[in-house]
Amino acid sequence: MTVSTPSPLTSDADWWRSAVVYQVYVRSFADSNGDGIGDLNGIRERLPYLRDLGVDALWLTPFYTSPMVDGGYDVADYRDVDPMFGTLGDFEAMITDAHALGLRIIVDIVPNHTSDQHPWFQAALAAAPGSAERARYLFADGTGEHGEQPPNDWESIFGGPAWTRLADGQWYLHLFDPAQPDLNWRHPEVRAEFEDVLRFWLDRGVDGFRIDVAHGMIKAEGLPDVGFSSMTTGRRQSELLGKGRLPYFDQDEVHDIYRAWRPILDSYPGGRMAVAEAWAETPQRLARYIGPDELHQAFSFDFLDATWSADSFRKVIDTALAEATIVGAPTTWVLSNHDRQRHVTRYGDGEVGLRRARAAALLMLALPGCAYLYQGEELGLPEVLDLPDELRQDPAFLRTGESRDGCRVPIPWSGELAPYGFGPAGSTLSWLPAPATWRALSVAAQTGAPDSTLELYRTALRIRGTHPALAGLGDITWLETAPGVLAFRRTADDTELTCVVNLGDTPVLIEGYGDPIATSTPLTEQPTAHHLLPVDAAAWFHRPI
Repeated sequence: MTVSTPSPLTSDADWWRSAVVYQVYVRSFADSNGDGIGDLNGIRERLPYLRDLGVDALWLTPFYTSPMVDGGYDVADYRDVDPMFGTLGDFEAMITDAHALGLRIIVDIVPNHTSDQHPWFQAALAAAPGSAERARYLFADGTGEHGEQPPNDWESIFGGPAWTRLADGQWYLHLFDPAQPDLNWRHPEVRAEFEDVLRFWLDRGVDGFRIDVAHGMIKAEGLPDVGFSSMTTGRRQSELLGKGRLPYFDQDEVHDIYRAWRPILDSYPGGRMAVAEAWAETPQRLARYIGPDELHQAFSFDFLDATWSADSFRKVIDTALAEATIVGAPTTWVLSNHDRQRHVTRYGDGEVGLRRARAAALLMLALPGCAYLYQGEELGLPEVLDLPDELRQDPAFLRTGESRDGCRVPIPWSGELAPYGFGPAGSTLSWLPAPATWRALSVAAQTGAPDSTLELYRTALRIRGTHPALAGLGDITWLETAPGVLAFRRTADDTELTCVVNLGDTPVLIEGYGDPIATSTPLTEQPTAHHLLPVDAAAWFHRPI
């Protein structure tokens, strides 16, 4: 079979250091064939929108062959496209068009676990305990007189025990859903397989990888107990994510995997990169994933988790920039993603939440480093909180009552009726329903409306891409401000840009920073030529020096 290999973009090998990356949740972005499910051709058709928005790259959630128990994060074939999303040829056509428009493509890779439908796991189920087929996964004998209890007290992130017993008496580990068995990353065949998977997609022109559960592939020797569980204390082990040590996460040996992956990435032209979805108990341990011999980036979820206060954001920003300086890599900033409640809702929902979300966008996009946007945040979409239970598809919902479906509702493009242009003309199907209030939030409704969130993002991204002070990494200089206000300056050559964010409870006068060039909320001009910055608002000021 002849394989078409799209040409990579080669103009800037360090593009990832200051890029704006747009996360596409493939199933919910754009539906090209009217079946109610987003697909690769839908993305291809909407590439001009993303170019005009002003982003540099797209991160695509998994589109591989999958039973879709966990939205594609249960992979049955890492080298093919699920028919739900199209074909390998559709992917190659999409990436060719993306590169022609100057957009890079990052794909998700899911190395911690496979689907239970993966040929390897099917072979393991058919084989006997102790077999070579089972050695690729983490099988173990149970405890108790007859092995009737799980091998240890580990819990699934989705709730409940992390072990499932087979009819032959052995148990297998799944840190997520039982349909997602964990691989044994101490097995050389597993390591060789994923190195080949990386090359498969690099050969097809992908510009980078987002590594799912990057902290999870190595488990502590001997599979020791955590020491508590929701069964014994009512406290879930997942509460330690990013706060404490767990024997199944962030083990030192995991870094050997990435030291083997980095030369593969470096052997391809055009600045191929990898970003870790990793949780560690300290910023210092998280920083270990980044470096010239490991990965290029790791997500900073502390920024996403910051409370709406000047002190909280200041602490997170200072810590992240300090760690970035130590490792010589850019910080990543993110406000929302497919696993977390949309930040409009987290910040208070309604008008207050939207005002704060718009201000947070200007804060994030003014910071040095790489920014990740989640589809629909440029439209100011809130979380959909009232989805009927029978429509929810998140596997965590049945175990914990918690669901991520509300941030995965297909985004609105145009029209007066749901699903608001998600599919082709006349299509009425959508795998999750959009609320009636989204009619006013569609791309078509906001395009050209000067005060819309979409036009705010377009303006901010255009300035970020052209203003000398926002180019590259650079430093920030904090400025003295009133309580509850953040202000910092970035300078380049003969120009400076100052970002001011009012997180307090009273409007503040702004003077001496220059002319406003982007504002999340209109400023009020004062007779003295000062500007009044409202509560829950941000502004960028430009001044030549």
